[in-house]
Amino acid sequence: MEDRNFLAALFHAAVNAADPLTGIRNHLPSPPNGGRTVVIGAGKGAAQMAAALESVWQGPLSGLVVTRYGYGCRTNSIEILEASHPVPDAAGLAGAKRLMQAISDLNERDLVIALICGGGSALLPAPPEGLTLDDEIALNEVLLASGAPISAMNVVRKHLSTIKGGRLAAATKARVVSLIVSDIPGDNPAFVASGPTIPDDTTRHDALAIIEQYRLDLPDAMLAHLNSSAADAPTPDDPVFSRHEHFVIASAGVSLEAAAEVARANGVTPHILSDSIEGEARDVALVHAALAREVALRDRPFSKPAVLLSGGETTVSLRAKGGRGGRNGEFALALGLAIDGHRITALAADTDGIDGSENNAGAFADGTTARRLRGAGLDARKLLDANDSFTGFSAIGDVFQTGPTGTNVNDFRAILIR
Repeated sequence: MEDRNFLAALFHAAVNAADPLTGIRNHLPSPPNGGRTVVIGAGKGAAQMAAALESVWQGPLSGLVVTRYGYGCRTNSIEILEASHPVPDAAGLAGAKRLMQAISDLNERDLVIALICGGGSALLPAPPEGLTLDDEIALNEVLLASGAPISAMNVVRKHLSTIKGGRLAAATKARVVSLIVSDIPGDNPAFVASGPTIPDDTTRHDALAIIEQYRLDLPDAMLAHLNSSAADAPTPDDPVFSRHEHFVIASAGVSLEAAAEVARANGVTPHILSDSIEGEARDVALVHAALAREVALRDRPFSKPAVLLSGGETTVSLRAKGGRGGRNGEFALALGLAIDGHRITALAADTDGIDGSENNAGAFADGTTARRLRGAGLDARKLLDANDSFTGFSAIGDVFQTGPTGTNVNDFRAILIR
């Protein structure tokens, strides 16, 4: 199998393993006794999760979920709303209000099934009193440019929201069962989509510490809110959550194992480095490149042929304005520079099918990437400094496009050494 086709096959195996239908079927809650079943949810794969639930649920359903523009699919009784990601918009604001309204009048006999996956943080803007949608948009832009890990970003988000940090689930008397596709390193369910239905023990003081650590320039109104008790989120021991349950139904670890099986079937030994790697994308790329070069040159610590697999969520600290691309493109570009001249081929892509600002899932890189960019009149180092990986990979035909996949277990990286 040609190297790029091989790497693409590993990606698709990873995505298929995160199919929400399998996880939902295995974690169906018991129907309510005489009550209603209402579905709520948010994330880039929420529409596909809703369709999967409808296909296996016995009995009446109603409700709605919010997903990214263009990520909807056909459902029967669950309404699909679309909104902006990664920058929130008015449609997301309206969607967040409708989710609250859908469950606020339910009682103890009713059941709420919450379908939560990555992307829900931006899709559910719900600023507290005294703040506006524009404030939340500004917050999101600052966080995305900060280089902070997703877990830290979500601590800040959930204390500047009226829906995150368990507040959505706390708004109903019904039993809530949350089915979660995790895109978070470590699979903490309270961090997926900033935990609209899952409380945690982080506090507004933690949020303030993160703001200080990453030197986040936030408006005075946000800081004033975080310095008041109004920012306090419900805690896990609150009695309102006593009848609630949650299940992580898909994760990066399961997806990497599925990719490893495909590699073995094709005669290549897989090595899963980690499913929870964080850090600057370009720095993570240098570590991966050093390991790949060691295998290529010295057959250590692994023997050729080998494929190095990893997941998690890297970050990008923006160094320039106007660059195009995402964290996987940035990883691939930095890797391409570091493996120049070696017989190494890599794929870095987001399992939801969209990497950053463009319509590609990620990009391929190999030992000829830097040379081919020079041949196209581009300097790989300057592209990296401008956070402009998409321009480079588009010019040499190395973008990897899949369209929306219907799931999201975050970054997928595969590096093949022959």
